Amino acid sequence: MSVSNESAHPSADKQGTLGNPMKFKGQDFELLRNLCLISGYRFRDGIFPSNMDSIGPDLLTAEELSRVEWVRPGSQHKKPHLFVHGVSRFDIHQGKVGNCWFLAALGSLTFAPRIMNNVIPSGQGFTQKYVGIFHFRFWRFGKWMDVVIDDKLPTLDGRYLFVGPAKGNEFWPALLEKAYAKVCGSYSDLHFGLISEALVDFTGGVHISFNLTKPREDLWEIMQRAAAHESLMGSGSHSEPGVKPVNTVLKNGLVQAHAYAVTGVNMVHCGNKNVKLVRLWNPWGNTEWNGSWSDKSPEWNNVDPETRKLLLRDCDNGEFWMAMEDFTANFTHIDICNVYPHFLDSENDCIWAMSEHNGSWIKGTSAGGSLKEDTFWKNPQYRVNLKTAHLDCSSSTSCNFVVYLMQKLANKHRKQSLRLHIGLSIFKVPPSVSICMSYFPLHIPI
Repeated sequence: MSVSNESAHPSADKQGTLGNPMKFKGQDFELLRNLCLISGYRFRDGIFPSNMDSIGPDLLTAEELSRVEWVRPGSQHKKPHLFVHGVSRFDIHQGKVGNCWFLAALGSLTFAPRIMNNVIPSGQGFTQKYVGIFHFRFWRFGKWMDVVIDDKLPTLDGRYLFVGPAKGNEFWPALLEKAYAKVCGSYSDLHFGLISEALVDFTGGVHISFNLTKPREDLWEIMQRAAAHESLMGSGSHSEPGVKPVNTVLKNGLVQAHAYAVTGVNMVHCGNKNVKLVRLWNPWGNTEWNGSWSDKSPEWNNVDPETRKLLLRDCDNGEFWMAMEDFTANFTHIDICNVYPHFLDSENDCIWAMSEHNGSWIKGTSAGGSLKEDTFWKNPQYRVNLKTAHLDCSSSTSCNFVVYLMQKLANKHRKQSLRLHIGLSIFKVPPSVSICMSYFPLHIPI
């Protein structure tokens, strides 16, 4: 349990908050839209232009690039819409770029309407005030960013190159993908990544990864609480030795080294026992697990008809159920992310507080090196006191304390950014010590 008597909500008027996000590259959505309305022109984004620079390197051949056309939805569809009957993970189908990590996180986002409304601001679409401009919001290294795009999408031989409209005229996934590509530098910069990166960018929240090699005994219960708190969840499948990892479909129907969204956690009564189930979704929109508890598995015949009707969809939509044991055996980890990590607490009366600190390692000043170095003490240090007016966490009472370390990108391109090795160490300070000089080290490698 974690408690605090401090406010966990920053001032709404502070720049970089949801109430006052920073304007990415200085572009103001309302100002630009009004200028287009007055002039009668549709918006063209000069910062993320409709050319090969925005697609990026290594995705297409030079000959294919010469055939790419950028089109607005209205030129391809009579009545394009941003949303058709709300949002669903089935609105998403992966395109040519290998960004299953981003789309799996996006599929999970569809189960969190409160967070989805943060990412996709209201008051935009293809009808009222339409001038070809849209905007989306992402949390980037401590600040919410408002990202403006035009609605020109790349096509190759008449087909959408990346995420296209799954239902024929619904464009929120394609436009959101374009906005994220702009933030990352290009569509090519979305090629390969970690689910956790997108989960954090959608929420600005706490991300915790659980290793499934030796899963903790209460992991399914944690996942169940996470689902109840509208947490975003994703997982990655194993990479089998000797098998080509890219897009290889294994005999059990799983795609090797592939990202999946975790879309459900449920328990069913089968025969004389309760079975813990996990539901996953493949961002390809097809290709499913074919083992126990899959769509056509005989195990469902032993479940009461009402439960079976509620949980089971026997169709090739990329979504399937697995027993918890099969999930941990076939996947490497599960990422869980929420604004606050309520899912860690078994009690319901817990209060979480958040504190954010920015710092840097500077050569000769604050770069002390590892624990083996005599200069280790020069590293940036922060002292945390787990104590409130109502509860002293230094006693035998249990408290959850989460530390999250993040490294900012070195340049505008996500894949080309230099990522340095960083880490942290946590030390327990005895209550009798007022100045931290002698610690009991609990080293946590990152």
